[in-house]
Amino acid sequence: MSLQKNYLDVPGTTIFDAEQSRKGYHLNQFCMSLMKAANRERFKADERAYLDEWAMTEDQKLAVLARDLNRCIALGGNIYFLAKIGATDGLSFQQMAGSMTGMTEEEYRDMMIAGGRSAEGNRVVGEDGNAQAQHQPQGQSHKKASA
Repeated sequence: MSLQKNYLDVPGTTIFDAEQSRKGYHLNQFCMSLMKAANRERFKADERAYLDEWAMTEDQKLAVLARDLNRCIALGGNIYFLAKIGATDGLSFQQMAGSMTGMTEEEYRDMMIAGGRSAEGNRVVGEDGNAQAQHQPQGQSHKKASA
């Protein structure tokens, strides 16, 4: 029996709930493995071979290889775990967040300093604000995840 999830109506947002946690368990465990230098070196030496050691779905592995963090989130990844991939690649969290919004690091920083995205047009799915899926890279990832 499925629970009522009113929060699914938040545009441009994937809520990391119990269902997402179950879906992304192995993906997130892979990310946590990157906390060890030896594992980061093994991953960087042969990414595909290292990923194949994990019980992740093929879609999850391809999303990691493409560094499509929005897709990883749609497939159960938690941003705090996914940050380990960015750190392995030498990226800051701000650089990662910018790439996930289709902005440069500077554009993302400036938007956040200015108070973030406006709530106008972004309160529920279906409005036409700039956080709506049709205006964001994660819109494509979300469509693939629900197909």
